[in-house]
Amino acid sequence: MVVPPAPAAPTAIVSTAMMLRGIPYRNGGSDPSGFDCSGFVQWVFAQNGVRLPREVREQYDAGRRIDLREVIPGDLVFFETVSRGASHVGVAIGGDQFVHAPSSQGVVRVERFTANYWSMRFVGARRITTENTEAGATKITKNTKF
Repeated sequence: MVVPPAPAAPTAIVSTAMMLRGIPYRNGGSDPSGFDCSGFVQWVFAQNGVRLPREVREQYDAGRRIDLREVIPGDLVFFETVSRGASHVGVAIGGDQFVHAPSSQGVVRVERFTANYWSMRFVGARRITTENTEAGATKITKNTKF
């Protein structure tokens, strides 16, 4: 019997993301010296054994599509900001909040996706499970080849 790998624990994802609050925004950044939004999400998931694509639009295609009312901590929330379609991403942390690396005010921070600015720009949410690797998420193990 083949047992599919378990998804990353949502509490671990949220904990990792929250520890990075205050890290500066850096366009193209993908490590704790500075993050852009998709680099932040990719790094957070990688620290928890899940490899995600680097670009927002590719992350939008990863995982399982869920409705906003189904969002739980650890899910990805996507917004249309600088271009049509998904162009910004963050990690849901519970309630109506998410943590992300926005270019404005320059640091990783928590905001409400129900705030006017974000609710008007919401385009979708995804639940990342490693059972669905063909959708772009890969469980990282010590045997994973890069």
